[in-house]
Amino acid sequence: MSESVKFYSEMERYEIINVNDGDRFNCLGNNDIIIDEDGNLKLLVLNDNKSKFGLFSKSEFVEVPWEYVKKIGSKTIIIDAEEKMLKRSR
Repeated sequence: MSESVKFYSEMERYEIINVNDGDRFNCLGNNDIIIDEDGNLKLLVLNDNKSKFGLFSKSEFVEVPWEYVKKIGSKTIIIDAEEKMLKRSR
């Protein structure tokens, strides 16, 4: 098997970082990936719960188009996206 192949079971612990503003979005396993009917990766749906009182606050989600994923490293997934380009939802 090629060394460039990464398994989701390994990547689910990778932390997601936006190099544009330094935001961190927890691990891939705590977020979602949207895949289209052809098997192409389309979106990362990131849980952006900044509150320390997670039990009482509503989660906010950030949709990151796959083209903003710049690098998948050994322990991180690097995205480069400006805040105004991201769709937020609850």
